[in-house]
Amino acid sequence: MVVSLLLIVIGFSGLIFGANWLVDGASSLAKKYNIPDLVIGLTIVAFGTSAPELVVNLVASVDGLSDIVLANIIGSNNFNLFIILGIAGLIYPISVQSTMVRREIPISLIITIILFGLANDFFTNQNSEISRLDGIILLVSFICFLYYIFKQMKTEKIEVVPYTQKSNIKIWSLIIIGFSGLIIGGKLVVDNSIGIATDLGISQKIIGLTIIAAGTSLPELITSIVAALKKNSDIAIGNVIGSNIFNILLILSVSSLISPIKYNQIFNQDFAIFIGGTVFLMIATLTGKRKKLDRWEAAILFGFYLVYTTYLVSKEL
Repeated sequence: MVVSLLLIVIGFSGLIFGANWLVDGASSLAKKYNIPDLVIGLTIVAFGTSAPELVVNLVASVDGLSDIVLANIIGSNNFNLFIILGIAGLIYPISVQSTMVRREIPISLIITIILFGLANDFFTNQNSEISRLDGIILLVSFICFLYYIFKQMKTEKIEVVPYTQKSNIKIWSLIIIGFSGLIIGGKLVVDNSIGIATDLGISQKIIGLTIIAAGTSLPELITSIVAALKKNSDIAIGNVIGSNIFNILLILSVSSLISPIKYNQIFNQDFAIFIGGTVFLMIATLTGKRKKLDRWEAAILFGFYLVYTTYLVSKEL
């Protein structure tokens, strides 16, 4: 058990550092060939923050672990919404200024409801699964979302992140080591999480919703905490909402294209909680004069999910 936990920590470290090194190397390579900052931000940097979830899901999809695939995405999205925004809002009340972020919150709600319908096969009355056709629908939606972001970024003032020029050897070393870290880290996390679930006699769902979801969301947690400390509300909330949209439209679509994902309807409860939390966030940030997530509202998000997670774990033990 202790060895498995240690290997999971090592795996998460490999995922996070691997993603950072891959982004660093790929961004430097793109700049070397004069690729615009806008394209770099939309593709390479966005991929970097979602890389841990993506790699874990790819490994789980190849192994046919549908509960891990779903629990990772639903759990990560709930962790982002309730825990990360809860912590960020407790540090500094989050006000929504950017029109892009204001539109992304309803988009996040809409695609979650669509995914809920696809997963339960409300539209076809077949067995509950996220099929390859569903994956294609999600992937096309992701491409449309990227186009929307591209159009929005051209009209809004976007901070340009500087990249230091590097030698070819350093660039390719970062890319290769980054990919290796992601692959090895993802394999360590999935395999040892399954081992712990087996040893404790608990479901893969609980492991996915807790340990894996929290671990793969560490980049978003760090980004939002730093943004809150700097009182940069748009980054704090935009990072979370953008990640949730990427998780559903990109990561689940790719996972289902590799192998159709059998949907266990026990996840409907977690879907309902995520939808309810998103509606709560919309009411808090998009209505009224202040358009702000106050500390007491952030405390509700944070406290509710702690209680819910404790309830889920206690049912299994």
